[in-house]
Amino acid sequence: MPQKKATLIGLIAILLWSAIVGLIKSVSEGFGPIGGAALIYSCSAVLLLFTVGFPNLRQFPRSYLIVGSILFVCYELCLSLSLGFTHSGRQAIEVGMVNYLWPSMTILLAVIVNRQKTSPLIIPGVILAVAGICRVLGGDQGFSFSEMTHNVMENPLSYGLAFSGAIIWAIYCVVTKFIANGNNGITLFFILTALTLWMKYLISPQPEFVLSWHSWISLLLAAIAMGFGYAAWNVGILHGNVTVLAAASYFIPIVSAVLAAFMLNSHLALSFWQGTAMVSLGSLICWWSTRSVERKKIHREAS
Repeated sequence: MPQKKATLIGLIAILLWSAIVGLIKSVSEGFGPIGGAALIYSCSAVLLLFTVGFPNLRQFPRSYLIVGSILFVCYELCLSLSLGFTHSGRQAIEVGMVNYLWPSMTILLAVIVNRQKTSPLIIPGVILAVAGICRVLGGDQGFSFSEMTHNVMENPLSYGLAFSGAIIWAIYCVVTKFIANGNNGITLFFILTALTLWMKYLISPQPEFVLSWHSWISLLLAAIAMGFGYAAWNVGILHGNVTVLAAASYFIPIVSAVLAAFMLNSHLALSFWQGTAMVSLGSLICWWSTRSVERKKIHREAS
């Protein structure tokens, strides 16, 4: 496959993932937080079976099969339920933004655990990303500790799950790079996530489904965004320009907020957009801090 075409497919994956926040919230309004999430991952798993296929588990290192499964399922549970349990569209967008701390956390963890080479730029990058979240949670007041605390305490479950998910996904990204041995367990992981959610759905009281065309369309679009998003990203990473895709992925928070605001009919203040831009820019600076060191190393070796 030509590199430009593969890169374009990878960029489509970024666009699909950016729609996840608004779609998960829309589905949860019709099918409930847990039932909606279970339906999304079930449909996505079916799509992945036809696009990516089911992996040969005998080739999987046991550590990846166990640790990768646990981390992935835990993250997807945190992501879907943190959005499903939000009280409003605006809160869902804020919770989604907290989840987008994972890029800067991933790079920071890689530096700490794997001793990845980086420049001092990573420090202002992490600070800027965290400050961006604080500005988002400050509401119309911007940097307001009291407003931030009020927002979080209004729904500590959703914000706590989103923050936990960001940490879990950062660990997943760093750990699986070394234990996966080139294997891709995405289809298996989606099936396990769906089964876990259905078990939770069956053993606890759940609200009745509120069936409507809007709910069914949202479910279809969410499944496509999840399933085809991972499949398209796989193509982009394997055959496309990884540098372009990596840089573009750090703008997901901005695109996600725009799409979610449209889908959930939410008005977002200027301070929110400023905070969102800070999160993306902070993550991009963290990424560049590692890239700049690599470029200098290559230049030294070439000369």
